Amino acid sequence: MRILLAEDEKDLNAILVKKLSADGYSVDACFDGQEAIDILSYTDYDAVILDVMMPKADGFAVLAALRGAGKTTPVLMLTARDAIEDRVLGLDSGANDYLVKPFSFAELTARLRVMTRTAFGKASTSLLTVADLTLDTAAKTVTRGDRVIDLSAKEYALLEYLVSHAGAVLSRERIEDAIWNFDYEGGTNVVDVYISYLRKKIDSGQAVKLIHTVRGQGYVIREDK
Repeated sequence: MRILLAEDEKDLNAILVKKLSADGYSVDACFDGQEAIDILSYTDYDAVILDVMMPKADGFAVLAALRGAGKTTPVLMLTARDAIEDRVLGLDSGANDYLVKPFSFAELTARLRVMTRTAFGKASTSLLTVADLTLDTAAKTVTRGDRVIDLSAKEYALLEYLVSHAGAVLSRERIEDAIWNFDYEGGTNVVDVYISYLRKKIDSGQAVKLIHTVRGQGYVIREDK
């Protein structure tokens, strides 16, 4: 899942990027509202985390620009304000959720999961399944049948993206955009490498293979009958 974080407190920004990245999210970060508006004008995200009080343009202005462009990207707003009117304004302006500082990282990620599941029309359960493969997006665990599969954060992020789009053929470029942030320069076989890692852990020794290559198009996860 690719996230844009707009937070002008540099220490908090760095901490959130580090923790979200460790959890397998792909994170692009900026420090003012105008930069956030510019980035959102040419890049699509799975979710946006917006601080309310930022220089150049506040979170409400960024949210207005995003919604004015017709984008329904889920937005979680962060603020030091706890006034009811501020929260109401944010929600009425099109925010999906509101979190008052200080907050726990566990609560932030829990709200992200709920917000994105709701926005993308997924069931409220944290479980994603394809055949006998099950991902628990809350616990970040993976099992196939009775076997627990240990994945790195990036392997898990890639598998969750594939399973969330089960049956859809995903190009390498689309996967790169979703899983790797602006720091990734592209032009390498990193997607192929991580697909290979997943195949070894998910499909090795299994009669039914779930991860498939569609020549000239990309990859898909599905149960072939």
